[in-house]
Amino acid sequence: MIPLKDEIRTRRVPVVNYLLILVNVGVFIYQYLNVAKMDTIVSQYAMVPANLTAALNRDTLKTVVMSMFMHAGWLHLLGNMLYLWIFGDNVEDRLGHLAYLNFYLAGGFIAAAAHVLFNPHSTVPTVGASGAIGAVLGAYLVFYPRARIYTFIPIGFWARLRLVPAVVVLGLWFVLQLFSGFASLDAKADVGGTAFWAHIGGFLFGLLIGFLFKPNKSESDPRRF
Repeated sequence: MIPLKDEIRTRRVPVVNYLLILVNVGVFIYQYLNVAKMDTIVSQYAMVPANLTAALNRDTLKTVVMSMFMHAGWLHLLGNMLYLWIFGDNVEDRLGHLAYLNFYLAGGFIAAAAHVLFNPHSTVPTVGASGAIGAVLGAYLVFYPRARIYTFIPIGFWARLRLVPAVVVLGLWFVLQLFSGFASLDAKADVGGTAFWAHIGGFLFGLLIGFLFKPNKSESDPRRF
């Protein structure tokens, strides 16, 4: 299933979400324009779990922040930005601009910590906004579980665009991450080098924040177009 759009309109312009998307795209363009120096860029700015477990200091913490805005390719970037575009504006609307920015960055740090916890000796560089976006998805699920998502569903030669409840779209996303995360613990399993535990950690953090800031019943009805 590929989510394309939700039905909820926001009460204010999601300037922080737009800015986050712009920074992610800008950093990727910088990477693309400096592809000849890519190895140097990755070695300097990507997060490496083994470096964090060896020395937790300003330099290694800086890589956690920088890696949140780096991506491994166009598909990686476009997939992450699609989810951020669909779900981030509504979470920002609920939390407020500054709180949303702090939440997003904290989600990225929690996601990084989860990845390091399950891969403490890994020397593989880690990049991507997926962990922070996982936090956004978790909060959205709590805030708007009944919101409907326009979803593209391809099954072989059969493909349909359907309105699917957020609890189904995001619930299936999390189950997939959880299944893949446990599969990654098996040294013989091939999970494609994806940091699934970062996704899981970010999502669980988002659920927690969502429940802490969950609106009361009078405020919980989605605003639809």
